[in-house]
Amino acid sequence: MFSKQTYIQRRNELKKLVKSGVIVLFGNNESPCNFPNNGYYPFRQDSSFLYYFGIQRDGLVGVIDIDEDKETLIGDDIDIEDIVWYGSVDSVKDLAAQVGIVNSAPMKMLKSLCNDALSKKRKIHFLPPYRHDIKLQIFDLLGIHPNQQKESASLDLIMAVVKMRSTKTAEEIEELERAAVIGYKMHTTAMRLTKPGITEKYIGGQVDGVANSYGAMVSFPTIFSQHGEIMHGNPSMAILESGRLVLCDAGAETLNNYCSDNTRTYPVNGKFTQRQLEIYSIVEACHDYTLQMAKPGMKYADVHFGVCRLMFDRLKEFGLAKGDTEEAIKAGAQAMFLPHGLGHMMGMDVHDMESLDQIYVGFDEETRPNLEQFGTNCLRMGRRLQEGFVVTDEPGIYFIPALIDDWKASGHCKEFLNFDKLDAYKDFGGIRIEDDVLITKDGCRFLGKDRIPYHPKDVEAFMENN
Repeated sequence: MFSKQTYIQRRNELKKLVKSGVIVLFGNNESPCNFPNNGYYPFRQDSSFLYYFGIQRDGLVGVIDIDEDKETLIGDDIDIEDIVWYGSVDSVKDLAAQVGIVNSAPMKMLKSLCNDALSKKRKIHFLPPYRHDIKLQIFDLLGIHPNQQKESASLDLIMAVVKMRSTKTAEEIEELERAAVIGYKMHTTAMRLTKPGITEKYIGGQVDGVANSYGAMVSFPTIFSQHGEIMHGNPSMAILESGRLVLCDAGAETLNNYCSDNTRTYPVNGKFTQRQLEIYSIVEACHDYTLQMAKPGMKYADVHFGVCRLMFDRLKEFGLAKGDTEEAIKAGAQAMFLPHGLGHMMGMDVHDMESLDQIYVGFDEETRPNLEQFGTNCLRMGRRLQEGFVVTDEPGIYFIPALIDDWKASGHCKEFLNFDKLDAYKDFGGIRIEDDVLITKDGCRFLGKDRIPYHPKDVEAFMENN
């Protein structure tokens, strides 16, 4: 938790941006695994609630009455039966005081507050819900069916939250640096343990343990797989094989729930083959190109397409691609190799604020998404960069057998792709290199005290000596 003043200032700024009405910010509830008393999934507070109220306890709602300049923390105090099992906790009144809120009330009062606002035809602002229990709660409070709640959510509130959370303050950057330190430990642990004969599952479990030991939890389910061409290849019981590449995409959350997100790809036996180096060097160059180009005022969509051009030109050198690069990019031929965007915003969510709808987070009135073209429709971040933004830089090249077969059969982009040569890469897998980048006054920089090895010689040297 940050200082009380931080949360007071954030709520005051939010009131100025939204201007009028009643803001209702829902915290999250506990989620049991398979029956109510068999433990819970790790509790994760809603990020926007956390941003403005800073309280980790479940079952809370924050109400901000802008017109009356009144803030109330809603929630029920823990009863004696829960205290027996889980220990004593602060009262809701005490929790409110810790973040500069004078008023508190039991949960039953939330209905009265909402009814009063509705009776006076006042605007009630809420964010798009993503959990079913919160959707039911909104239905009970406001009578809006869950199927209509995304459309009924307050655009004024969404835009205010996006504006505030997009630009990271100095204390937030410190938290992100802490997350990067944990991420370094996670990835170097994976590199140190990787060798033929070990299961993906074992290393994935060790990586998760590092996050749990040094922070709150993983920032997303760890990806560790020899099938790097599968974007979300979670660890399986497959045995690591010499001669293959393994892809590790993992990150941590600090105790204050700020995230890291890195990806490394390396040979199981510690030595790249020539064919692996050829493709790896392209991804490496694309990764470093981003660091040269990303700066305030630059559209991240332009950086993305610059990466696509560089990648396609290099793939032509190896005979995998052909034709005019500009025309190929217009046709979306690069999505054969890179079916996702260059990166996304990052902060308290690893895909920061994605629940608010990516069209508001990664785009704006100037820069609009292309939702029609395969691959380009997965570009999460396109708007102009600003100082204080944190984005991921994660180019990749993937050889997806089903996609190769599908495009070859249909003739899609046949004037730009050499399918006969692509067939020989169906057993290759995929490569991604990802780092977290802070946009600075004049350019950008990595987050994190130490760099996870990614240049080929550094990767090989680390795996040989550790």
